[in-house]
Amino acid sequence: MATFLYRLGRLAFRRRGYVALLWVAVLAAVGLGALRAPGAADEEFSTPGIESQKAFDLMQERFPGAAADGATARVVFVAPHGQKVTATANRKAVEKTVDALGDGTQVAGVADPFTAKAVSKDGTTAYATVTYKVKSSALTDASRTALENATDQARQAGLTVETGGSAMDSGAGPGGTAEIIGIAIAAVVLLVTFGSLAAAGLPLLTAILGVGISMFTITVLADALGLSTSTGTLAMMLGLAVGIDYALFVVSRYREERAGARSPEEAAGLAVGTAGSAVVFAGLTVVIALAGLSVVGIPMLTKMGLTAAGAVVVAVVIALTVVPALLGFWPNAVLAGAARRREGGRRRLFRAENRLFRAEKAKQAEPQGDNRGTRWARFVLRRPLPVLLLGVVGLGALAVPMTQLQLGMPGDEAKSTSTTERRAYDDLARGFGPGFNGPLTIVVDAKGADDAKGGVSTVRERIAATEGVVSVSQPRFNKAADTAVFTATPSTSPTDEKTKTLVKTIRGERPAIESAAGASFEVTGTTALNIDISGKVQSALVPYLVTVVGLAVVLLLVVFRSLLVPLKAALGFLLSVLAALGAVVLVFQQGHAAGLFGVEQTGPIMSLMPIFLVGIIFGLAMDYEVFLVSRMRESYVHGEPAREAVVSGFRYSARVVVAAALIMIAVFSGFIGEGESMIKMIGFGMATAVLLDAFVVRMAIVPAVLALLGDRAWWLPTWLDRLLPRVDIEGEALTRGPAAETVADPDPAAAEARV
Repeated sequence: MATFLYRLGRLAFRRRGYVALLWVAVLAAVGLGALRAPGAADEEFSTPGIESQKAFDLMQERFPGAAADGATARVVFVAPHGQKVTATANRKAVEKTVDALGDGTQVAGVADPFTAKAVSKDGTTAYATVTYKVKSSALTDASRTALENATDQARQAGLTVETGGSAMDSGAGPGGTAEIIGIAIAAVVLLVTFGSLAAAGLPLLTAILGVGISMFTITVLADALGLSTSTGTLAMMLGLAVGIDYALFVVSRYREERAGARSPEEAAGLAVGTAGSAVVFAGLTVVIALAGLSVVGIPMLTKMGLTAAGAVVVAVVIALTVVPALLGFWPNAVLAGAARRREGGRRRLFRAENRLFRAEKAKQAEPQGDNRGTRWARFVLRRPLPVLLLGVVGLGALAVPMTQLQLGMPGDEAKSTSTTERRAYDDLARGFGPGFNGPLTIVVDAKGADDAKGGVSTVRERIAATEGVVSVSQPRFNKAADTAVFTATPSTSPTDEKTKTLVKTIRGERPAIESAAGASFEVTGTTALNIDISGKVQSALVPYLVTVVGLAVVLLLVVFRSLLVPLKAALGFLLSVLAALGAVVLVFQQGHAAGLFGVEQTGPIMSLMPIFLVGIIFGLAMDYEVFLVSRMRESYVHGEPAREAVVSGFRYSARVVVAAALIMIAVFSGFIGEGESMIKMIGFGMATAVLLDAFVVRMAIVPAVLALLGDRAWWLPTWLDRLLPRVDIEGEALTRGPAAETVADPDPAAAEARV
């Protein structure tokens, strides 16, 4: 592996023009293809195997056209204090607004609250439902403006008017501010780390190139593979993250080799042969984590994982080819200022020193001076047990709240009170009860029953009598009169645990109800769907962890040829991700320090959050693990004692790992400032997980464990050693091959003295 990548790096360096042209041609080709490709469709979220999905499919089959997915807006009217909306003046204002809401080419219809019985019992609140012919993403600015203008009329009449519903969702997601802030902070961190504008800009440039190619490719394949507009979100985020990391690793190793007096071409080859090997296997662990998302069984999640895995592969290939090619164009630009100034003296004396001191300089290629990384490593080596205990106990304590994790899909109730959607939600809850915002939809299949209407009536009466149900609607039959749909309103809010218990109770009573009615029924609706998805994700979390961690342990076993190091890496990752989930529960579910992060409403954790957190953080954690420990392994294989190998690994890798972690923390933290609670949650969880994994697990627990294990850390049973394929990630073959014979660039002062 190392020899092949070494040759690839030198080839890319020498043929830099061809490499650059090739990648520019690829970018242009997929870019043009993306411009001509049909637009990606808005994929309907489906979850095979759950009751809510089965009921929804049955509704589409028995009520063709009735389950249209057009956008809806729910306009809520609240009378002034002490008045009712049914008062003459208020009623006229509402009716005038309803007439205005019906205007517009995209409006399918408006339900008048007075004819649709959408007035609260106390008469203070009413709502009108606006149905559109198109999805929310296809609503024009004119339609949204018309909606706002119509509601302004009622406000001018003295009513409080708020609007909710899917029509208020523009589907834009984060506005891009978070990404811009993250990239800006990444540039600053890279500049401080490398002390060179070129060295800071090169990882950003290659990462943007990789993301561009990946996103254009996803657009080209969207129609053929059924990819939605949201499929590429994860690919963009991870492609940018690992693209910066991988280029950072290669550039850092190139600078080390140049500092060790290697020629530019040789340094590029060695950087790709050693750091590039770590990049390949780090990329493989990320691909495993992302491909493993298919275990959950949600098609959209599977597509997101596979497209993101493709983006990671692109990032790996670019790091192995484009980075050395760019280094070939500007071999000295990525060096620090002092190193660039020394180049003049080096070139003048290089040829005189060349043949005399080649072998000696090759042995002394790696500097031995201490830096902050080595000082920290020696500190841990002197006190490994206290550091280990402090790290494990601290992460364990932070992970305890994770045992109370509640999954759900927060809706408008989780938005800021400054939004009209949240105020509409609260007004409806006050006027019609907390369960009004999340009614259960009951689908009764009476096909083949002797008395279809009687069976539906029996089901409706039994469910209405269930404790926790405050009201049920009249059933609506299809044309064949063999299927009916009605709603049951719970007494509790959609995210309340009592609502979840109610759904389980209704489904648990199904055998008795169906036996009495002679018809079957299923429970669906947004609330039931969220409950089912949460249960499916929660049950898939452990198999996903076992699959991903198990495959990664096997891969790391091949990389490090050690039994204990992969196990240590996996256990460390589990500690960091559980602690991060515990921190998310503390803030977003239990409300501790919620105000500090702008969280106005606590509630359940987004259902897909744990899966996303595990997949993304596992990939990044293994990046840091492979790059840090591979340097330790490299030093150990080349003859250093086990404890000194730990110090050497920190000497060369600590600064780069810290820089990579700071960049990721900055990128993810930018999302905490977004208004959406779910986006805040994702940003906070990701930033916390990277912080804990990089600085507690990789920088403290890993060296402490290796110090306690000593030589045993690199032990591998003989029989297993024979079975495993040999992969030279440490570059051992390079010390015996062409790299060992390469002429070094000598230090000017030493060269002058010797000459």
